[in-house]
Amino acid sequence: MRALVVGGGIAGPATALALHQVGIEAVVLEAWPRSDGTVGSWFTLAPNGLHALDLLGARHLATRSGFPSDRNVMVGASGRVLGSMSLGVPLDDGTVALTMRRSWLAAALVGEAEQRGIDVRHESRVVAVTSWSDGVTVTLQDGSRLSGDLLVGADGVRSMVRGVVDPGAAPARYVGLTNFGGITDRTPMAAALPARQWHFVFGSRAFFGAHPTPDGDVVWFVNVPGPAITSAERVARTPEQWRDWLVELLAADTGPGADIVRAGRLELWADNTHDLPRVARWSRERMVLVGDAAHAPSPSSGQGAALALEDAVVLATCLRDAGTVQEALTAYDSARRGRVERIVAAGARSSSSKIPGRAGRAIRDVLMRLVFRFVVTDRSSAWVTGHRVRWEPDQQPARRAGS
Repeated sequence: MRALVVGGGIAGPATALALHQVGIEAVVLEAWPRSDGTVGSWFTLAPNGLHALDLLGARHLATRSGFPSDRNVMVGASGRVLGSMSLGVPLDDGTVALTMRRSWLAAALVGEAEQRGIDVRHESRVVAVTSWSDGVTVTLQDGSRLSGDLLVGADGVRSMVRGVVDPGAAPARYVGLTNFGGITDRTPMAAALPARQWHFVFGSRAFFGAHPTPDGDVVWFVNVPGPAITSAERVARTPEQWRDWLVELLAADTGPGADIVRAGRLELWADNTHDLPRVARWSRERMVLVGDAAHAPSPSSGQGAALALEDAVVLATCLRDAGTVQEALTAYDSARRGRVERIVAAGARSSSSKIPGRAGRAIRDVLMRLVFRFVVTDRSSAWVTGHRVRWEPDQQPARRAGS
């Protein structure tokens, strides 16, 4: 069997690695030029995602790129602590969540795939898809065509493949927040922040997050509530002007947020945040969706990349163990949909807490303290980060799909 995997972020090469492990040839088609992994936002990969990487023989990539993160500490605009939560159920060997640059992990997964002999093609934008009962053909922007037995759409929240699989699917939904991210190098302010923790501030005008690195830097982000920023508005300001605006938004809040941003540099700006509540169809004929193309949670969930890595493992095992491709894709949907849609819904609720409204600001801190004490706790969240996908075959595995 030959699978064409559209998308070279995290989901695409991870899926290719999983398919390779069950004997399925994979070709990764990425629209953009090769990245060196040195630009873009930072994120934290939860233990359930690290476990999936481990099953792919690739956890060392995250360990090499990231640094440990144990907890999230949430404070209000006044500086009062609202709550504290673990960043997940550690792996059996004690490994906790890891924070890293997203592009580092994506580039490392691409390199790992190539090292294992997987064909990865950059600047190969898919512009059309033709599918039938026994195979699929894609047309690239340069007019060339490729055919395979299966097409995997790993092309993100604005997926082109999703529109082919489910033409009636709703577009990605703007969650009311625009994201900005940056880094402050070699700053004394890093020592003022607890090590191995994200410091989150539910500010009066924006939501701020910061994490010290082992090298004495601080990585940070700002979520700004409001209408989506247009392309024209984005280019009308320089990164420095956007940074100065963020400092103004954070200035009234207690804590180091404004000073950290003032001393830092933006690496991501005016990025409108979207999620994908529900896609009715994840597969059709010989096409299937994984990762954000199927179920994009708000970044507030902390689960986007982890869910994509889980998808990769589950899809590969379903293709390995099912009798036909259609049976495999049905099994994949059944195994994944309930979990991921529940996490997407939780992420949407988390995002809405950053947009309190005029009346909400007066009572938000009181409500949030109650939420973090009684509702959103380490115990109540363990089902998310304590989940472990399985690689072991069934007791009597069926012939591989498509064989």
